[in-house]
Amino acid sequence: MTRNLFACSAAVVPSERWLEAFPDGMCTDAGDLPSTALPLDVIWVATAHADWQTLLARFHRTLPQSPLVVVTMVPEADEAIVALEHGARGYCHALAVPGLLREVELVARHGGLWVGAELMARVVEAAARALAAPGRGPLPANLSARESEVARETAAGLSNKEIASKLGITERTVKAHLGAIFDKLGVRDRLQLVLRLSTHSSAAIAD
Repeated sequence: MTRNLFACSAAVVPSERWLEAFPDGMCTDAGDLPSTALPLDVIWVATAHADWQTLLARFHRTLPQSPLVVVTMVPEADEAIVALEHGARGYCHALAVPGLLREVELVARHGGLWVGAELMARVVEAAARALAAPGRGPLPANLSARESEVARETAAGLSNKEIASKLGITERTVKAHLGAIFDKLGVRDRLQLVLRLSTHSSAAIAD
């Protein structure tokens, strides 16, 4: 049975709405989570933790099968990108209504990404802007030249139809390339693709 575990500390506890959404949810000391969580348990991490990014990266590394969700009092696109790049499957307001929290949990548990429609558009825009910044590194080497072109245009926010027109190929070919790109990079959708490319590009610059 999948459980919902909230990473707690003396100063960080789940909201009343979270407790209402998950009556059986558990408040677990953040330091004990890696040893107490079971595979597929959904782990909730609040940005109220001063070291929330470190915690998130640690949980992602030690609990690879557990979906991670980040809750924050002030949702922001840049912070959402950081959360998703550190392995989060969801990012939402800490005081979201119980029904929304359950929706986030459901999406994350089934392998999707949840950041909300409005914030998602801002996340994609911010990640794409970062990817297009001067001096960014190359795309993953396992992509063909054409796949790299399609990936870049997708990250720039172009639709399949727009990509087809710009590259002089059919929409069907664009879809085929995207399918190959998703498989090679281990992503499920355009948002994950943008984040994956942004992360890879940043790492290439660091190296």
